[in-house]
Amino acid sequence: MEGLLNHIEIEPDAKANACVIMLHGLGADGTDFEPVIDEIQLPGNLKIRYILPHAPERPLTMNNGEKERAWYDFIPHSEYSGNDGVIDSATEIQKFIDSEIYKGIPANRIVLAGFSQGGVVALHTGLRYEQRIAGIVALSTYLHDVASVEEERTDENLAIPIMLAHGAYDGIVPIMRAATARENLTRLGYDVRWFDYPMEHQVCMEEVGEITQFLTEILE
Repeated sequence: MEGLLNHIEIEPDAKANACVIMLHGLGADGTDFEPVIDEIQLPGNLKIRYILPHAPERPLTMNNGEKERAWYDFIPHSEYSGNDGVIDSATEIQKFIDSEIYKGIPANRIVLAGFSQGGVVALHTGLRYEQRIAGIVALSTYLHDVASVEEERTDENLAIPIMLAHGAYDGIVPIMRAATARENLTRLGYDVRWFDYPMEHQVCMEEVGEITQFLTEILE
């Protein structure tokens, strides 16, 4: 399918029967998730295609307009959260889901995953997608615009499994923002699995183990 963002595609050793789309954080790119994928050891019957999109470079307010890879603009410690950018990025990620379905992977065998800004976009996209997906992995992140989630979420993805994981000492996205996301998603009826770790704004090996278990559960 034409018109996809630049991305890395990692194929399994046999025909893919599922897909995980992984969205990096601010200032990184798709290569950020490659070490994580190396540590995810799934059962042999799961043949996962991993897709790692690169966010576009965009001017950031926090950088005085200098460009950096980002899924949306924002101002730290402010109510301004880059709504248009979140929506635009979600539209781009929907294209990847559509492309995978076109290539033969059913929607319910597709997982969205993301770290920080990538997690915001993964949640925004998955809760609104018009076919049921397998689940969402949201790491060190938060839920953008809860009111619009209630208005725009689709019946197809009600109660889907969502893994939320966060560092207790995260100074970039405080853990209370993730805890609030957990409360709101639970209130809305989603199947939320929560994990927290004694770490900062990062991914740890114990967390990768939980991701492995989560993917095995929802895809096997």
